[in-house]
Amino acid sequence: MADTADTDGQSQPAAPEDQASPGGQDEQGNQERGNQEDAQRLRRINAWAAAERVLIRAPMNLSLGERLTALAAGAGAVTDLDRPADIYGDGVVAELEERIAVLLGTEAAAFFPTGTMAQQVALRCWAGRTGNLTVALHPLAHPEIHERGALGAVSGLRTVHPTSAPRLPTAQEIRDFEEPFGTLMLELPLRDAGFVLPTWEELQDVVAAARERDAVVHIDGARLWECAPHFGRELPEIAALADSVYVSFYKTLGGISGAALAGPASLIEEARTWRHRYGGQLFQQFPAALAALIGLDQELPQLPSYVAQAKVVAGALAEGFSTAGAPWFRVHPEPPHTHQFQVWLPYGADVLTEAAVRQAEETGVALFHNWYPAAAGPPGTSFTEVTVGREGLKWTADDVRDAVREFMERLA
Repeated sequence: MADTADTDGQSQPAAPEDQASPGGQDEQGNQERGNQEDAQRLRRINAWAAAERVLIRAPMNLSLGERLTALAAGAGAVTDLDRPADIYGDGVVAELEERIAVLLGTEAAAFFPTGTMAQQVALRCWAGRTGNLTVALHPLAHPEIHERGALGAVSGLRTVHPTSAPRLPTAQEIRDFEEPFGTLMLELPLRDAGFVLPTWEELQDVVAAARERDAVVHIDGARLWECAPHFGRELPEIAALADSVYVSFYKTLGGISGAALAGPASLIEEARTWRHRYGGQLFQQFPAALAALIGLDQELPQLPSYVAQAKVVAGALAEGFSTAGAPWFRVHPEPPHTHQFQVWLPYGADVLTEAAVRQAEETGVALFHNWYPAAAGPPGTSFTEVTVGREGLKWTADDVRDAVREFMERLA
C-alpha cells in the first residue's frame, strides 16, 4: 500500500476529508493559522528528531545530508560503483529486478517509481487478460482510500467489496459474493484495519475460493516483507499463492522510493509497456535502486526480530495503560501480526499529539508520534500507529511501561 504522508513525514492512515473553508474568511487570518501550523509542525519534527530513545528512527525523518551519507556509505556493499549509471531501467535497476524475482520466486519483476503505479498497472493488465473489469478488494484497501479513485478514473476498472469487516475476506464470503469479478486483490497486511493478517490456512482457503470463481489473485504486498513470521512461511511460498504481487522498497526496507511488480514473465513484459505509458519509464533511478538493495541487505534479515519485539512492546503498552489508570485503551491487534500495530485512547488527537511532543522534549523519549481522530466509534477517540524497528530492539518491557506512565502524566 503506497501511503500518503502527512506534513511530519509520518505515514498517515485514512482520515476524513478536510472540510472546505467557509466563504469570505479573512486572508490574514488564514495566513496566521498557516504560520502557526508550520511552527507546530517544525516543533514536532525537532522534538522527535532530537529524542534519544525511539522505537524506530524512520529514514524519511532524517536530514538530507544524513540520507545522502547513508546512501554513499552503503552503496559500495551492494553493487560495483565503477559500473555505468542506469539508463531507462538497465544497470543497477535491472540488478534489483533480478534480485526481487529470486527473493519472491517469480519468473520476473519490474521496478516502478511508485507502488500506486505498479498496482494500477497490474490490475489493468489482469482485467485485459480475464475480460472482466471488476476488481474485488477490501473497502479499506489502498486503492479505495488513498488513490483518488484512480482505478476507475484512469483504467476504467470497477471495484466491489466482498466484506466490510475490519479484516480480509473469508473464503465463504468470496464464494457467496453475488456478482462475478476478474481479480481478487488482497492487501497483506490490511494496514488501515490495524495491519491485520489472516492465518496461513485462511489465506490458502481465500485464494482457493477465488480460483473456484475463475478469478486471478493479486497481492498488495507493500508490507509483505514482514508477513513471513506470522505465516511461518518463506516469501516465495507466500508469493506463490498469487498470480502477481507488488512490494514496496520504502515502507519497511527504508528505501528512498519505488516498488516492484513480480509475476509471470509475460505479465511483467506487458506491465513494462504500461509503465512507459503511465510515465514511469524514468531516465535514471539509481538512488532509489541502491537504497532498495541496501534495505534488502540490512533490514530484511532483521524483520523477524522487529516482529518479535513488537509483541513485547504491545504487551507492555497494555500493561502500562492499565497500571496508569487509562480510562479506556486498545492495543490492536494484540499480539501484533507484524512489527506495526495501532493504539487507541479516548482523548482528542491534538491532546495526544501534544503529550507525545512534550514527552520527547522533556524526557528525550518518543514513545508515540502523530495521533488521528478515529473514523468510527464514539467522538473523542483517537488512534496512532506504532512501528518497532532497529532502535526498538533496545527497549525492555520496563522501559515501555515507564514511558507509558510518563506519557499519561502529560495527559493529566
